[in-house]
Amino acid sequence: MSAGQQASRLGVGVVGAGRVGPVLARALAGAGHAITGISAISDESRERAETMLPGVPILEVGEVVRRSELVLFAIPGSELPDLVSGLAATGAWQPGQLVVHTAPEHGYGVFGPALAAGAIPLALHPAVVFTGTSLDLTRLVGATIAVTAPAPVLPIGQALAVEMGAEPVIVEERDRPAYAEAVGAAAEFSRAVVRQAAGALREIGVEGPDRLIGGIVRAAIEEELRVAGADPGSDPVP
Repeated sequence: MSAGQQASRLGVGVVGAGRVGPVLARALAGAGHAITGISAISDESRERAETMLPGVPILEVGEVVRRSELVLFAIPGSELPDLVSGLAATGAWQPGQLVVHTAPEHGYGVFGPALAAGAIPLALHPAVVFTGTSLDLTRLVGATIAVTAPAPVLPIGQALAVEMGAEPVIVEERDRPAYAEAVGAAAEFSRAVVRQAAGALREIGVEGPDRLIGGIVRAAIEEELRVAGADPGSDPVP
């Protein structure tokens, strides 16, 4: 069986109904996977799950894991180690089960207790700013997903990224902290620049500062991205 076949038509459970989990579940459902359940705690997360995944049962985490061939953990990276260990202590992991997380700072090593129980670990981080709405499905198309996995199952991670409409980019396990720092800096600095410029314009009475700086910011970022993507050995075109 090929990696693409192994990654197709899976029963997918989602742990976490923040802005990321329901969107990726919706993308996987669109690729033909069956969503078996999702965990949600707050009223806001339950509402998001019901809106994005109508008819999908909201379950306890242990039940999500029990029902699923692939478990997608879309929770903060700081919560992953304890949850993975806790599930191992209850015997929740199943041999051959795919376990995936979306935290940028962790590779697949965070799934050590699950791996010891026979699960197959992968780390998939979509380089997208999520809103938690169907708008994100459009943003996924053409975006990149950082894939980190043991070599034998790397093609499965790549296939899942493609099924979600994105382009897989391999990031080595040892490089995940540097990767997380880079993407985090890009997001935060971009927000900070916009906030600072918009605030300065409001102080001098400019209405709709977002419209004024929007074109400038987008053009400047697109130009820098063009330069960043150029061959390092070539001279930038002015």
